[in-house]
Amino acid sequence: MAEAAPGGSGGQLRPAEPASNSVLSVRGGVGGISFQLEELDMGARELETLAGDLAAVELGIYSVWESLGSYQRDDPASGAEALTAVWDGRHSVAAVRDELERLAGDVRACQLGYSAAEMASMLKTQLNLDSPWLAVRQFIDLGLSGDGRPNRDTTEAIASSDRLAAGIALAAVLGVRLSPLDAAVKMVLASGMAGSSVPALARMLLDRVLPELRPRPVRALKEDSADIALDASPAGLLARAGEVEEAGPGQIEVIQTTTGGRDAFIVIIPGTQPGNTGGPNPFDEAGIGEAFGYGSEYTAGAIRAALHEAGAEAGDQVVAVGYSQGGIHAMNLSQDKAFLAEYNLRYVLTAGSPVGAINPAPGVSSLHLEHRQDWVPGSEGLPNPDTRDRVTVTLNGVVRTPPGEDAGLGPGHRLTNYEAGARAVAASPDPSLVASAVVLAGVVGAGGTAKATRFQLVRAPKPPVSVVQPPLPGPGRIIFPVVGGRPAVVGGGPGGVVSGGQPAGGPPAGGPSVSGGGRREADQPQGK
Repeated sequence: MAEAAPGGSGGQLRPAEPASNSVLSVRGGVGGISFQLEELDMGARELETLAGDLAAVELGIYSVWESLGSYQRDDPASGAEALTAVWDGRHSVAAVRDELERLAGDVRACQLGYSAAEMASMLKTQLNLDSPWLAVRQFIDLGLSGDGRPNRDTTEAIASSDRLAAGIALAAVLGVRLSPLDAAVKMVLASGMAGSSVPALARMLLDRVLPELRPRPVRALKEDSADIALDASPAGLLARAGEVEEAGPGQIEVIQTTTGGRDAFIVIIPGTQPGNTGGPNPFDEAGIGEAFGYGSEYTAGAIRAALHEAGAEAGDQVVAVGYSQGGIHAMNLSQDKAFLAEYNLRYVLTAGSPVGAINPAPGVSSLHLEHRQDWVPGSEGLPNPDTRDRVTVTLNGVVRTPPGEDAGLGPGHRLTNYEAGARAVAASPDPSLVASAVVLAGVVGAGGTAKATRFQLVRAPKPPVSVVQPPLPGPGRIIFPVVGGRPAVVGGGPGGVVSGGQPAGGPPAGGPSVSGGGRREADQPQGK
């Protein structure tokens, strides 16, 4: 544990503050507050255990002293002096025990004090008591960047405090109108769904409001393979994500590398590729809905199949890398039971991805890059947890959209800015980042020659919309020429139509009627 006041310095023992400067801020990992508090708790427990052991020794010495009581009248060299020595030994042990108990109490008080402060900070955020600070930070960001979008912290606070605001954030991410989101918000409120608003909204939206965008099976079609010079640093892996995105819609890449005589595989997943929503490209806007609301169910299966086609065997180590939407898919692999049952996912790298609600399985390390001006990572409404294996880096440098270029989702969300941030991460001496880099290098090595295989992921076509056919005439019925815009049927078969065009036993004349093709109501969307 990093100590702000090392033992023996005379200062108060307290956790070291996370690294923060004008370039980046680090949260989580071995230098994070949560892990340090865990170590304080473990240290207090060990000191308490040692104190308990010494108490048992002290009791044993006292028993020895009592048993020697009958010899106190013997020769002083063999009686009284022996009793005195045992008694002094007991006092020495008691003194050490008292000191251990004092140290254990100090460490425990430190741990409880900082835990209470951390809980108070979280409560302040949940109750929106930090809104004035967020407003000032937002105003500063708007002034520095000249960009009209909210920053990450403001987006996160708004999305976490109100489901309607979360729906607006989801609408911006998915690129859909607010009216379907409004319906989904009402359904979520009525159902009492718990948890993060955005995943619940995404599932309700696609299940109930826009079923034509519901996730469908995805296939992985193998394309070409080639040897590459691999830069296995976070910046190099994000650069590969940019190359994959430029290769065309729906592409992913599987890189096979060998370290220490053992194969490892890197999966590169691109960001959102807008256009033809709900079409064959699984990384379109509807893919965000699958990632948020369905745990990347079909995309994860396609990635698993691609790994198998690329030569990965059961138990092989895997690193998943994703930008924006791709980062959500990458993190979903860390909690996908089918994927983890087949492959040993060791590390996940994301950039500009809202992944706070995803809890990876034990043993999976992750590094998340988020820019202060990028609202997308905050759109889920949840910060990334601060744990030993999970490090979040906030990039603080002011960025702007280059003149003449499309702003897209804002300058903070540009992949090139995240690549630059990743290079700063590699140069940082922060203990959490150093430990994270060691884990990544332990899986994929330092880079060099590797084999890259491209795959085209294709979403299955939409199922055909069933068309209700008009009923055939029953036995004995006669179809007369059209009367009043419809066939006039007379007859006694079940479901027959009387000569006014109304079903037998149906609504009275002047009531609503349905055409033979099952005409949709005016307020119902047309199926696709």
